[in-house]
Amino acid sequence: MENITCIVCPMGCPLVVTKIDDGYKVEGNTCKRGEKYGVEELTNPKRVITTTVKLADSYLNLLPVKTSDSVPKGMIFEIMEELDNIKVSAPINVGDIIIENVLNTGVNILSSKSVEKFNI
Repeated sequence: MENITCIVCPMGCPLVVTKIDDGYKVEGNTCKRGEKYGVEELTNPKRVITTTVKLADSYLNLLPVKTSDSVPKGMIFEIMEELDNIKVSAPINVGDIIIENVLNTGVNILSSKSVEKFNI
């Protein structure tokens, strides 16, 4: 039996997840998304990454980016190391793919901000 807090929505339901013969029993959730989250958190935890990458040709030095979907929690540090080596140049639009299929996860790294090219 595991006690976890659901992070799918702002309600933060306290979940009790118990392993049973043919799967898992989730209690405390107020919606189906909480049930799915509880099982996934024990079997294959995933997270969305939000961070920044280096940016050139802009008034900003960093570009905010995020994953297009959740990635396995155990890969977060590997993905962050990959992003540490990335430098992009303006102009960039919200939703532009910065890295496609990062580390073969099937998940893209997307721009979270539009940035115009800086002209001196």
